[in-house]
Amino acid sequence: MYKNNNSRGSRPGRPASSKSGGSHFRGRQNNFNSNRGRSRGCFSSGPAIHHSKFICKADPIVESAPYIPVNKFADFKINEVLKINISRKGYIDPTPIQDGAIPFVLGGRDVVGIANTGTGKTAAFLIPLLNKIINNFHEKVLVIVPTRELALQINQELQEFKGDLRIYSVCCVGGVGIYGQISSLRRSHNFVIGTPGRLKDLVDRKVIRLNEFKTVVLDEADRMLDMGFIEDMRYIMKNMAPNRQTLFFSATITKEIDKFIEEFLTNPEKISVKTGDTARNVEQDIVRVRQGEDKIESLECLLAKKEFSKVLIFGRTKHGVEKLCQTLVQRGFKAESIHGDKNQSRRQSALKAFKENHSQILVATDVAARGLDIPNVTHVINYDIPATYEDYVHRIGRTGRANQVGVALTFVN
Repeated sequence: MYKNNNSRGSRPGRPASSKSGGSHFRGRQNNFNSNRGRSRGCFSSGPAIHHSKFICKADPIVESAPYIPVNKFADFKINEVLKINISRKGYIDPTPIQDGAIPFVLGGRDVVGIANTGTGKTAAFLIPLLNKIINNFHEKVLVIVPTRELALQINQELQEFKGDLRIYSVCCVGGVGIYGQISSLRRSHNFVIGTPGRLKDLVDRKVIRLNEFKTVVLDEADRMLDMGFIEDMRYIMKNMAPNRQTLFFSATITKEIDKFIEEFLTNPEKISVKTGDTARNVEQDIVRVRQGEDKIESLECLLAKKEFSKVLIFGRTKHGVEKLCQTLVQRGFKAESIHGDKNQSRRQSALKAFKENHSQILVATDVAARGLDIPNVTHVINYDIPATYEDYVHRIGRTGRANQVGVALTFVN
């Protein structure tokens, strides 16, 4: 435990992993486990998560053998200008999902990619699809994602990869006025990146003509299904060109996802580089709040410690997140918040301040738990216990990224 002098819980044992009962997945790290909740012996699935499941010692990073890629970015059969732009971003060796997926995307195949959060999935589809556009500037790509923040992040990465190439994108998300997006869509563009609800609205308004898109990417597909976007996704897919290329990326596989893949993808190449449901280099522990103790005082004591230099705090409700953020600011901490009641510009401003270290703390609802690449987060704190196991996994996945050690703490009564 992380508080008082109580002894730390013992580490649960590691059960033998079980093979997925579905289709064969190829890849060097082909140990994907379809039994949701069997994370290195530390978790079990179900509506409630026992407190002991929030305790899991991180593996020393030195234990992990370095991944040896089959390719280097310089080896891929892509445009030379694109290679220069990739090199400028400091990319030399692909991550496992990039190494496995890029050759098949370049070859025009449908791809199902299963990988942990923070493993470079965005570059795995952006790089080969940019090359596809370079080879034919009349091509159009639709990228569908669950959240506004992820859409904007992908769009930003797209700008960095394309550099000065005359390739244009439009970001179509809710929370901002639709008419600016309509205006942008009426100009020349190659990529449309958006959330399912806003995309469907634009399709209904006949601003987006789905039959013009020969390529579609569904990123964080499991999250879109969890958020209830399945019908919007089906509507979009059914109205796209039948001879399209479809790329499907997810952190988990369920029966519903399997059914979706079977319905909308054609003989996909399936690649899994899943290494477990939680990052091996995230130290997980609890902060026990005893009866009569003030929870906010316990949090303040933690945040005052030097090592808590960049902290992401998760709360359950929009109101609770905003109230906690204001309380922390009143107590002298540099804190920002993001949640559904904030408009898009304020959410982006808060996220930018946190990313650029102008604020120490970002307090968020689960809208921030998926897909966002926030560098150097030292700690994730679950101020409110997450509703589901999957929410917990994606919350703590914001730390311990890029071979760094992170800490995840969960407040329990």
